[in-house]
Amino acid sequence: MGNMSLEFLDVRLIFVLSMFWVGGVFGKGMKAEGRSLHHRAKNSAVFDVMSFGARADGRTDDSNAFMAAWKEACQSTGRAHITIPKGTYIIGPLKFSGPCLNVSSLTIRVKGYLKATTDLRKYGFGGSWLEFGWMEGLTLTGGGTFDGRGARAWPHNKCPTDSNCKLLPTSLKFVAMNKTVIRGLTSVNSKFFHIALVECHNFKGSRLKISAPETSPNTDGIHIERSSSVYFSLSHIATGDDCISVGQGNSQITITSITCGPGHGISVGSLGKYPDERDVSGLVVKDCTMTGTTNGIRIKTWANSPGNSAATNMTFENIVMNNVTNPIIIDQLYCPFTSCTSKAPSRVKLSDIYFKNIRGTSSSEVAVALECSKGIPCQNIYLEDVHLDLSSGEKQATSSCSNVKAKFSGTQIPPPCT
Repeated sequence: MGNMSLEFLDVRLIFVLSMFWVGGVFGKGMKAEGRSLHHRAKNSAVFDVMSFGARADGRTDDSNAFMAAWKEACQSTGRAHITIPKGTYIIGPLKFSGPCLNVSSLTIRVKGYLKATTDLRKYGFGGSWLEFGWMEGLTLTGGGTFDGRGARAWPHNKCPTDSNCKLLPTSLKFVAMNKTVIRGLTSVNSKFFHIALVECHNFKGSRLKISAPETSPNTDGIHIERSSSVYFSLSHIATGDDCISVGQGNSQITITSITCGPGHGISVGSLGKYPDERDVSGLVVKDCTMTGTTNGIRIKTWANSPGNSAATNMTFENIVMNNVTNPIIIDQLYCPFTSCTSKAPSRVKLSDIYFKNIRGTSSSEVAVALECSKGIPCQNIYLEDVHLDLSSGEKQATSSCSNVKAKFSGTQIPPPCT
């Protein structure tokens, strides 16, 4: 019996070892998975940055851990999840690039406080702190905070006065993304733009909190360019520049339930600065509130545009203005610098633009300014139910118009210009 038991044990041991060997316990694959996976369910894997060596102590550079987690998640199959637990992480600049060929969706759940490096030498010209690019099905959520630590960089920003300035890095940039969701995040003190979309499609952002001091330069909350089917909602934005700026080449953009202020309002443009710009169409901005902003709804195009382009089929509806300078403004002589060399008219055609139910108070005497291009006058500009009183409560606000064919209906305070 004793010899038979030993033989049985030997056979069983060999069987178990062979199964372990086939399963890869001694192979490289299982070793990497044991280190990286928080857990694996059917067609779903979770990658925790702490398992890749992140310290989350607010002192150590955790960039390598974040990139390692991304690499394994992107190379996985099915649904992938990256978790960033509570803690303070110093990271960047980083590029999270696809395509993630076998991943059906990738969710990054940020619960921690992410801080950007302040060394500008590490960023390229016009670069970004964190860039996500060339993938489909990304969700970025979790309630965490992205701190661009822009205070040290803002003194180096010469763009408000120099047309040939060096661009500082954007905090979160999304490039060539499809089916993206960002939700429940906070962005503070970006060096340049907080969030930028370039050539993105089917993008949804909601419940965002974006803030930077009123005096911080070019800290646009959200900038959208060459993108389509984009939807932002239910967010609070307070910055030193545009709360949201809609640049060239966009179509089917919806912005709703945004609280904006301080800042420069919600802007289309600036358009017409560069050659070969694409048209803008299908913009809807509705149910928004502006408080103490230097503009409300603004459309701005450069004079002396190097090429022809158009912005058409845009609707601004149900907007509340609280002590806003320039609540409604079309400016086709836009120039942010102290002097502009050319007075040639803008070549951006504006048409089929609707302002509906715009109400509240203006801090500027001119509450409605429609200053269009004398080269290509604005066509089919509609104002319906506009009621803007002066914040001071004194005399009535006024309107100013040039080179525009506008149509007015319903309440018109201030009185429409001719």
